[in-house]
Amino acid sequence: MGFYLLLQKTLKVSKFKKKFIEFLKLVFPSTGIEFIILLFFLVVYGCLGSYIAIHYKIIFDSRIPWDAYFSFDNKSIVMTGGSFERHPLSYYFFKRIRQLGLLFSDGKMDGNFRFALAWFSNIAVSMSIVQVFKYLKNIIQLPLFICILLILFLGSFSTTILLSFTPENFTYTFLLLTLFNYYSALKLRKDQKIPALALVFSGIGIGGLTITNIAKVFVPVAFEKDVFKSWKKFGNAVFRIILTCICFIILYLNRIHFKYDNIFSKTNEQYEKFSNVNSTPIWDMILSYFFGGNVLFSNFIVTDRNNMQGYKYKGLLMDVYSSWIPYLFIATLLVLVFLSYFRNFRNKLVQILIISFLLDIIIHCVMRFGLHTSFIYGGHFVFVYPLLIGWLFNSYKNSPKTLSGLMVIFCILFAYLVINNYLRMVEFFSFLNTYY
Repeated sequence: MGFYLLLQKTLKVSKFKKKFIEFLKLVFPSTGIEFIILLFFLVVYGCLGSYIAIHYKIIFDSRIPWDAYFSFDNKSIVMTGGSFERHPLSYYFFKRIRQLGLLFSDGKMDGNFRFALAWFSNIAVSMSIVQVFKYLKNIIQLPLFICILLILFLGSFSTTILLSFTPENFTYTFLLLTLFNYYSALKLRKDQKIPALALVFSGIGIGGLTITNIAKVFVPVAFEKDVFKSWKKFGNAVFRIILTCICFIILYLNRIHFKYDNIFSKTNEQYEKFSNVNSTPIWDMILSYFFGGNVLFSNFIVTDRNNMQGYKYKGLLMDVYSSWIPYLFIATLLVLVFLSYFRNFRNKLVQILIISFLLDIIIHCVMRFGLHTSFIYGGHFVFVYPLLIGWLFNSYKNSPKTLSGLMVIFCILFAYLVINNYLRMVEFFSFLNTYY
């Protein structure tokens, strides 16, 4: 009997050890090329963020709560985690981020504090890009050269550049969403269900940072094998979703001391504030801000701001595109995305990406919530572009001529993206030199 118990205990330890190793391989780089990719982006983004943190105050200035650049709420997010109705649990997350930053800066909110904040963001964005690479290499199984091109393409987006040094909810949502998409794709490819515990933690983490994203956690569950053909599997899926919702709601209500009336009043107030902007045609905001601004920097506008306490400062915003070339760029990118969807219509992993993307389209383009500043929400969906293009390339792997043509188009887009965003970042630094 003693030997049997010892054997059983050893097997449990071995199983736990195996699960832990699998978790580490899932989250962190597990191959040489993945370590190189992580190191590359850490260095590139690290140099950018470190220089901005050391020489300028724009990443964090205690006098500026919001809108110093592109409507990011740096100080507000770092100090409070943001509004509870949109970011219900981020208060707890940013409390730890703030404590770690202050530990690094000996309790002072100075250049060292900004440096720490920038590097936390750098690590999150660089890890996100590694997750996208893993998806391209292990799920879509693209050649290494194409995988690297696609992550360099993603790494040059306006969203990834800005989030790499910006302490914001979207920065960490970017990491959690890319990680969950890769994890769920691994499970579905093996015809496995997403465990209840993983779903609960994903729902709390992703939905806690931005509440609307919790719906994306449930999308892969609908594509589990035979989930709608077996009452047992359907019931199990419903149980996991309800369990996740219950855990999330309890934590949410606890965060606001169970004063649930505040949720409705504050949510309505935020919706009215961020959805009633009519200064620009809707179609232009959709193209320039929602689809375009997350990828391709547009023109910049310098605005006058104040912190409601007498301190005046300058802010930087994106304008709509002023040339036909960026519109052509975005139109071509969207054509590639739609072509990928139609080419891979029966692919459940592609359906998951599109449905998740569609949720953002409904929220920002149809409901118009934050449409005029939707270029800051890119962390919620911008990774979908390289993944869908990757699926498009994969669908033409047996048609070399068509694939070559698509690669030419992609390389032209890539070249224009790099040149445009580099020149815009030069303008951004000119703004920093003038005002910060």
